[in-house]
Amino acid sequence: MNNIKSLIISSFRRFSTINKQIDFSKVPVLNEKDLIEQQVRGSGPGGQKINKTSSCVVLKHIPTGLVVKCQETRYLEQNRKIARSLLVTKLDNLLNGDDSIEAQKKRYSSKKRSAYESKKEKLKQLKKAWKERENIK
Repeated sequence: MNNIKSLIISSFRRFSTINKQIDFSKVPVLNEKDLIEQQVRGSGPGGQKINKTSSCVVLKHIPTGLVVKCQETRYLEQNRKIARSLLVTKLDNLLNGDDSIEAQKKRYSSKKRSAYESKKEKLKQLKKAWKERENIK
């Protein structure tokens, strides 16, 4: 179970500057007894391979009723891992709200963006003042 949690945390920890800003302590842990897993046949492009194999995974979290469907790859095991990470992300958003990892990342990126825009505006004002001082049009 810790393997799934570490996989999810490592997928969020891509950039070292974000690592220091985000609190990963509230990430929920999945219990296998709380999950109902089904392997179903996929749909969409892929032809005979998709139509004949059950590589799509549907996970349902019993306590919350959240359902995740994953068919990103053609391999069942990879889809199982991806579905679990998607479910943990949804649970984190549901349970933690503004303290979820996605919300923290969004706040961090918007803060960084606003700092960039204010710096850009300050440089624009300095350039304008310099042009006025030097009588440049």
